[in-house]
Amino acid sequence: MRKIIDTQAAPKAIGPYSQGIITSGLIFTSGQLPLSPQTGFLVKNSLEKQTVQCLENMRAILLHADADMSDVVKTTVYITDMMSFSVVNEIYNDFFIKHGANYFPARTCIEVSKLPLNAMIEIEAVAVAP
Repeated sequence: MRKIIDTQAAPKAIGPYSQGIITSGLIFTSGQLPLSPQTGFLVKNSLEKQTVQCLENMRAILLHADADMSDVVKTTVYITDMMSFSVVNEIYNDFFIKHGANYFPARTCIEVSKLPLNAMIEIEAVAVAP
């Protein structure tokens, strides 16, 4: 059985996909761009702000599925400049700690040439469903 996650607290999908899916005891979030859920527009100011927005969007989807950051077991981070990895890493670290995770999930970070809407970062997650 599959359950679609659809929440106003995260940006609406900008294509033919769901914000997330719950199936077989797992939650899969779609890649979260740094879009403001209120405006639907890209947060353009800095990589720092874009990283936080991606993580906040991911967290909103998890919360809607009655999960939180401590339930995340795997993330994939896509960035357009690997030289910026240390900036992303620091924010990522602080975000997981701030939101109660007592461990860090497995993670892959991939440099890509371009992301939708010219974002600098996109983050997706797999979490254990409660």
